[in-house]
Amino acid sequence: MDRDAKIFVAGHRGMVGSAIVRALQREGCQNIALRTRAELDLRDDKAVRAFYARETPQFVFVAAAKVGGILANNTYPVEFLVDNLRIQNNLIEAAREFDVEKLLFLGSSCIYPKHAPQPIKEEALLTGPLEATNEAYAIAKIAGIKLCQYVRSQYGKHYISAMPTNLYGPNDNYDLHNSHVLPALIRRYHAAKVTGAPIVTHWGTGSPLREFLHVDDLANACLFLMELYDDAQHINVGAGDDLPIRELAEIVQRVVGYEGRTEWDATKPDGTPRKLMDVSRIHALGWHHAIPLEEGIRQVYEHVDKTAWA
Repeated sequence: MDRDAKIFVAGHRGMVGSAIVRALQREGCQNIALRTRAELDLRDDKAVRAFYARETPQFVFVAAAKVGGILANNTYPVEFLVDNLRIQNNLIEAAREFDVEKLLFLGSSCIYPKHAPQPIKEEALLTGPLEATNEAYAIAKIAGIKLCQYVRSQYGKHYISAMPTNLYGPNDNYDLHNSHVLPALIRRYHAAKVTGAPIVTHWGTGSPLREFLHVDDLANACLFLMELYDDAQHINVGAGDDLPIRELAEIVQRVVGYEGRTEWDATKPDGTPRKLMDVSRIHALGWHHAIPLEEGIRQVYEHVDKTAWA
């Protein structure tokens, strides 16, 4: 990927897209096309095609998506399916029409069956039922993977897909109603420290195992794959190891400096017992994550705006 090439990062204001932009800039790439939602509605086919015709990007990172927590996914499955299909179909089809040299589509680990064997290999796709709470989103992402594969086979385009594990980092969502577990833990412990709360109570037993990857590691993997990977098979991106939620909470409590007590409400559900990605394929290519979990959490906590968290 030539450093002077025109590069389009779709979704550059999100956690993943902004990390990709930072990674590109660190590598000396300055010819980066960026558009806000107000400037370019990615659900609008004509607008997307006009953008490609005008900007003629050579490389495209598809990091744009409609995302949300369990409540949002359960409440608005039509929007999560239709909006994401429109966004990715428009971006991938216009890339084909306007001869984009290479495209990277970013999916999600939710594409895999709810009860896939652990660690989850790429080949587990479409081998069993999905998790019901985010099925619509997962189906859209699966369609994106398949569209990239079909464009490769029918038109000979160099379009690839990467599936990241659970992410954290700058520009994460800390809303207590729809954030993921790690940012929710960070905010909850910080609020308890500031208010002097003696106890922080979490749902479940803390026994489920989860894997976490700093978004800057993912961004570096995306640049690595754009340079070196060219296969129809989608590829997992993760840390390659996991830990119990209880241990994660202990790390966050230590980083935040909360000195109260942690309790676990075992009457509440735990969720899926384990969700670990098999990253042997990307490791074999030579990529490994670089940011240790506790160090990454400390960086996030030191730099995030905490003014509204008490």
